[in-house]
Amino acid sequence: MRLALVDPPQDEPLAHTLMAVQRAAYAVEAALMGDDRIPPLHESVAELRAADLVWLAAYEGETLAGAIAWADDPVEVDIDRLVVDPAYHRRGIGRALVRAVLDHSGERRTLVSTGRSNTPARALYEGLGFVPVEDAEVLPGLWITRYRHPR
Repeated sequence: MRLALVDPPQDEPLAHTLMAVQRAAYAVEAALMGDDRIPPLHESVAELRAADLVWLAAYEGETLAGAIAWADDPVEVDIDRLVVDPAYHRRGIGRALVRAVLDHSGERRTLVSTGRSNTPARALYEGLGFVPVEDAEVLPGLWITRYRHPR
């Protein structure tokens, strides 16, 4: 696996590939949650490209297997999304991507959210030291758990 910073706003073909991986990944989360109203599941390529995020991609050979995107400021790093192509699940890609962001964060606080009933994502974050902060209803009946990583 190779990790690389990527720039979807400047690379439209990459943005389309990211969108395909994102939709596949969030479709799995939607099935786990029994709810397909997850906002990134319905995002357009233009919206993905317009998001003010830093992107790190994971490649298996030349294939985009996953990616993580975050908002960066001097105080905290907010992981906006972690997507892994279902064909590459359970190979350590998500863990490697989150660890790379934690390394990048240094002593800054790192935040992330996931579906409250997304047991695999919750296990990943908790296994990497994230602590649940709160459950929040982001849309009627759609619950997430917010996490922070103690530094």
